[in-house]
Amino acid sequence: MKAWFQRALRVFTRGREAAPRARKMAGPVSLRLGEDAPPQPGRLLFVNQYYWPDHASTAQHLADLVESLAAEGYECHVLCGQGGYKPGTPRPPAFEVHNGVQIHRVPTTSLGRRSTLTRMIDYLSFYARAVASGLTMPRFDVVVTLSTPPIIGLVGTLLRRFKGTRHVYWSMDLHPDASLALGRMSRRNPIVAGLAWLSDFVYRQADTVVVLGAYMADRIAAKRVHHDRLITVPVWSRREEIYPMPRFGHPLRAELGLSDKFVAMYSGNLGLAHSFEEFLAAARRLRDRSDIVFLFVGGGPRLVEVRSAKETEGLDNIRLLDYFPRERLHASLSIADVHLISMRREMTGIVVPGKLYGAMASGRPAIFVGPEHSESADTIREAGCGLTIRLGDVDGLVDALSGLAGDPDRVDRMGQLARAAFLDSHERATCCARWNDVISDLIPAPRPAHTPHPVAAQVAGGSA
Repeated sequence: MKAWFQRALRVFTRGREAAPRARKMAGPVSLRLGEDAPPQPGRLLFVNQYYWPDHASTAQHLADLVESLAAEGYECHVLCGQGGYKPGTPRPPAFEVHNGVQIHRVPTTSLGRRSTLTRMIDYLSFYARAVASGLTMPRFDVVVTLSTPPIIGLVGTLLRRFKGTRHVYWSMDLHPDASLALGRMSRRNPIVAGLAWLSDFVYRQADTVVVLGAYMADRIAAKRVHHDRLITVPVWSRREEIYPMPRFGHPLRAELGLSDKFVAMYSGNLGLAHSFEEFLAAARRLRDRSDIVFLFVGGGPRLVEVRSAKETEGLDNIRLLDYFPRERLHASLSIADVHLISMRREMTGIVVPGKLYGAMASGRPAIFVGPEHSESADTIREAGCGLTIRLGDVDGLVDALSGLAGDPDRVDRMGQLARAAFLDSHERATCCARWNDVISDLIPAPRPAHTPHPVAAQVAGGSA
């Protein structure tokens, strides 16, 4: 199978070094309008299965980035699917312009993530449409591909090979590395081995790979990607969108009957990459503490385990809520007194829990249960904005929660440090400015508009 992939894609590697490295059109031409336009920094295409108004994390971060670059003068296009992250959501139009971004949506299935089969069908439906659309669109200066669905970066590889487009691979997570690490796939399967080889190939062909942290960079460097092509830009939150709110008088805390509680919140996807055994064990140990509540906000494949433990064991100190809309994140995240974050050890460098940065933006400390050497653990220790607990250390987690519940001054100090570290390194403007540097390094500065030479104008006037 690996040999088959190599033969099938040999054409894409032929002449790689001779491929254009910085070719640029004389001027941008809209995909919808054929009119002349003033010089712009460049024409950019972003490819991801989800985009605004979808609530998926990749959709939200991509919208932040693209709208920021559009505001800088880039001509920005997004190629995404009409199907949503959550089944049953209304399908947006095939084309629209939103906040200066031209959005091209292709028809896809939207069966959801309830099984591997439905997920694969959704992935494949977007693959087919994205490849066909990408190859028939006019040429772009740079294409940025994310990692939803896995190996969608192949679109960037194809555009680089056939159209001379520079390719930036934004690695939000690694696949099929995640499934292999979790034991859900085996490298002995020839199809899986072929997909793993193809995934590594796409990384090696990219002009630039943007990673979320040092441990992810190490993983990708092990795929024989040169270090000089790896650039670290963490994910972010918006300072004006997520900000601290006082606990006392908080409207949602009052609405949910949590005004007098110490709230340990897990907010976001309850995914396979995360560990929940410690949180459930701590809830069992603390079930008689009426002042401590475990609040899980969101969904995902592990939600069923949390709900089952709550219902079958009568854990009334566990509360479950659905996702809050993005415009209410400032209120929902500040419900917490402390945020709970977790990651399985084998996922180090494969995923980076972005929920940490939302917690920091809300001015709340975090307790991270996971590998002591990982992006999340390092960030918390360096900022002093929370506590790190070893996997399996339920005693340590219970002691941490009990200690923070009895020391509100310490909670406030950690929260202030969290907000300060967020504003310094994980705010949208800061991170998108780094992205602007990544893009601009791949595109030469636009040439100024042509103006007649003064001497030529005088000659013309004399001959009249």
